[in-house]
Amino acid sequence: PADKPAAGGSKKAKTEAERKTDILSAEVEKLKTQLYIPDKREYKVQYGYGPAASEIYRVNQGLSIGGYGEWVYSDNGKDAKSTADNVRAVIYAGYKFNDWIILNNEFEFEHGTTGEGAEEKGEVSVEFSYLDFLLKDYANVRAGLTLVPMGFINEIHEGPTYHGNYRPQVERVIIPTTWREIGAGLFGELAPGLQYRMYAMNGLNAEGFSSEGIREGRQSASKAIAEDFAFAGRIDYDMPFAPGLLAGASAWVGNSGQGFEYASPEFGAQRLNVLTQLYEGHVQWRWQGLEMRALGAVGSIGNAAQLSAAKGETIGSQNYGWYTEAAYNLMPWLWADSTQYIAPFFRYERYNTLASVPNGFDDYDGLYDQWIYQGGLTYKPIENVAVKFDYRNFNSAARSLPDQYNLGIAFMY
Repeated sequence: PADKPAAGGSKKAKTEAERKTDILSAEVEKLKTQLYIPDKREYKVQYGYGPAASEIYRVNQGLSIGGYGEWVYSDNGKDAKSTADNVRAVIYAGYKFNDWIILNNEFEFEHGTTGEGAEEKGEVSVEFSYLDFLLKDYANVRAGLTLVPMGFINEIHEGPTYHGNYRPQVERVIIPTTWREIGAGLFGELAPGLQYRMYAMNGLNAEGFSSEGIREGRQSASKAIAEDFAFAGRIDYDMPFAPGLLAGASAWVGNSGQGFEYASPEFGAQRLNVLTQLYEGHVQWRWQGLEMRALGAVGSIGNAAQLSAAKGETIGSQNYGWYTEAAYNLMPWLWADSTQYIAPFFRYERYNTLASVPNGFDDYDGLYDQWIYQGGLTYKPIENVAVKFDYRNFNSAARSLPDQYNLGIAFMY
């Protein structure tokens, strides 16, 4: 019959429809992959956070997953046992709601386990969880649990981004990395290469201060006492006219008393205004295979005499720390066409948490006046995996300290 379609025509039309459906399905899958799992990651620092933590800023929309980790074997000297440690296993989970509202989170698992029963080994922490509202290049809003913008390591601390298996002591003792608090503020770029971050945050808690410094005064958003607040600010200049040269400074100023009463026979019971100040400056230069860093920090603690008397140990009214570091990538000399990296490095650190003590209080014969000579080798077969070896020679004005050898692997993704 004339109205009956030809068998060949029906088969041809059906095949064309299937072909179009297959093409559409492939494009949808490709789009989904681009939104959630990019084919190639670009590891670079953005908005003050490290390469892996910054991945959320580079997805089109939706979920971004990343992370980093470190495994370290340490020979801790003849008077202490050697250790093998899963130092960190970290997950970054971010969500880009649209082109101007972004959520970023870091969840950290330390030392492999939290222990069994009463045994405590590691811990699980929210390292940061904040919202960014991207408004203008020069003025954006950040709110939530965010990293304090001080030093090199506190914000950018993925293992492959620094030399040595352990973070510099100055950036653990004087700048208590990793340091994060609840707060809100502004960040942006005022001119090409000139970036700033400034936040109002809950203050430290002086109940945690000790002769070893302010590290245990961090509250880390764990039911943080917020009777007193602090200001944290930072400015960096990545100089366009001198590629590879960066200089900057940062500050923390706030009361750490948090409304608590401190009682002692010498001073009675009183609420203390423990004004805590920390100022830091840094410079970094990268030229061809050469890498150089220098950082210095000074701090002060108000009413240190009353605080020392109440706590039964000396709290330094002033502290300081500094270090210099140099490394050189030898790979271009060993294998000119290779994208791999191998660099010997050397670092010298000096710090003192009791640089000045209140009258009548002990400085423990210079026990906390310490310096470290450190040397080692960093090898990267690819950009986001590092094999590290280093030796640390610890020294104190009071007595000799054991040396340490470390071998480890760090990665980020």
